[in-house]
Amino acid sequence: LERDLLEVQQEGARAEGVPGDCFEPGKLTHGSLAGRRLPSLNRAPEEGPRVSSLSGKKNGLYLEGSICGIQCLMLVDTGANVTLLRTDLAQKLKEQLIYTGPNISLKTAPGEKTEIRGKLDASIECGSRKFHHRIYVADVTDPCILGLDFLKKFNFTVDLEKNEIRTGGEEIPLFSASVQHLKSCSVLAKKRTIIPARSECLIQGVPEVSEQFRYAVTDFPSQVSQKGVLVAAALVDLEREAIPVRVLNLNNKPKILDEGAVIATCEPVVDILVRPQEFSGEQHLPSSLDNLEILDEGQRTAVRKLFKEFQNLFSTCDADVGRCNMTQHRINTGDHPPIKQYPRRLPLARKEEADNLVKEMVDNGIIEESSGPWASPIVLVRKKDGSTRFCVDYRKLDEITK
Repeated sequence: LERDLLEVQQEGARAEGVPGDCFEPGKLTHGSLAGRRLPSLNRAPEEGPRVSSLSGKKNGLYLEGSICGIQCLMLVDTGANVTLLRTDLAQKLKEQLIYTGPNISLKTAPGEKTEIRGKLDASIECGSRKFHHRIYVADVTDPCILGLDFLKKFNFTVDLEKNEIRTGGEEIPLFSASVQHLKSCSVLAKKRTIIPARSECLIQGVPEVSEQFRYAVTDFPSQVSQKGVLVAAALVDLEREAIPVRVLNLNNKPKILDEGAVIATCEPVVDILVRPQEFSGEQHLPSSLDNLEILDEGQRTAVRKLFKEFQNLFSTCDADVGRCNMTQHRINTGDHPPIKQYPRRLPLARKEEADNLVKEMVDNGIIEESSGPWASPIVLVRKKDGSTRFCVDYRKLDEITK
């Protein structure tokens, strides 16, 4: 063994340009490995939670959403590898918050560091969809930072040209931080207009400040006192050449609106465009419709019509499983310590099959990656048709479940 160690040391010395005769058996001498920092073997590069900056940026892009029912602005940060929640908002979710030790810190691109105070498995709502994801708690300026882990996991696409983010057929607009401070803008009359007595006119207007936000709702300008004049609320696109403003004159004499006069205000709105899913012309109805021999022709027609009307209630494939967001399932194990069973060895021929089944469930949103003290072994069961059913042996867990 000493001879083998000596040979290894001499080989290492030659690779570093150190003469082999500097080594003596049984000790490290000057010029050999003494005073040298040995390279670490099998050590991964230093990784940890990263974020672009701890403080908000004026050129950052935000979207409106909620975390566990708490409405907040979310910064989309592709430079962050984790999703973060500000500490004061996390305090409202104490029951779900898991506190972490002070050994985990968050690093920024400029080199700043701050402590990760905890983590929680949260329900994040963006647009009309809800996503379940693990987020970390830290002292950051923005209420929430959506990191690359969240964007990649749920297949988000960020379009900087259109300032929008897309997922699952929805287009959610992104806006800069300055929009949050700009609550409204004035709409000015494009040209001099006379509204007849007790009449309504459609007046062309232009935004006082352009390119701040696109979609807005028009309202009566509170800073201008015009008795007997009403402005209809309407959804308008500020990128158009002119904004149509419907103005009603309730007075018994004409009302004059000069060019450049404030005729309305616009408040920004968030537009979520839901694109309809494309379906093929062929309608796939449940296979149970093929076995309706006990019914007469009229009854079969009525059943087919009923199934076709409510076909969205039936799964069309194995990946079409649906999800109920009305409640959150919990398993009550009382004070029993976590049960962590070792995985059972699978035959090599079935290991690839198990990996494919796990990947398929992850891609379909049935399961997600997690790290916890509970673990149960998987069981692959061969079905009658030759396919495989992926099962988990939860018998130990069932014994302690109340």
